[in-house]
Amino acid sequence: MIIPIVAYGTKVLKQKAEDISSDYPNLKQLIVDMFETMYEASGVGLAAPQIGRSIRLFIVDGSPFADEDADMEGFRKVFINPQIVEESGEEWNFNEGCLSIPSIREDVSRLSKVRIRYQDQDFNTIEEEYDGTKARIIQHEYDHIEGVLFTDYLSAIKKRLLKRKLNDISKGNVKVDYRMKFPLKKGR
Repeated sequence: MIIPIVAYGTKVLKQKAEDISSDYPNLKQLIVDMFETMYEASGVGLAAPQIGRSIRLFIVDGSPFADEDADMEGFRKVFINPQIVEESGEEWNFNEGCLSIPSIREDVSRLSKVRIRYQDQDFNTIEEEYDGTKARIIQHEYDHIEGVLFTDYLSAIKKRLLKRKLNDISKGNVKVDYRMKFPLKKGR
């Protein structure tokens, strides 16, 4: 089932999410629905807060980047209760976008490597290190469960320049080809 993605300005996007246990209601179906929602929106990652749930869960599938980076083929994972253990490497800019902030893309600087401890969908604890585009996707989605958006990394001037566009997104004054919920949309 495709779930509407919540837009910029929705309170859950700025909250630190809560850990879950293996008895979280309908977790397996939620994960299936999240992948379906992400694919429908042509995304490479989706965090539970983006569908209105303040829980520490996100999914990734980097396959769309496989044309430029063969290592991305088959990079499809579920991260439950993740904790970033370490970020390292060189800082690098990448033009990021977000399904909750459609039509805005900006360069964001992040470190190139990440070590993360998480549970898979069977609640096995795993610790792995990723670099490059994989690390970037993980860092972006991890930020969502920490209540951080990619726009939070932008300079004050850049944020001011984007203020009207961000307000328009909150009101639903943006063209998207996937289901969304807008916090300030009139007549909802």
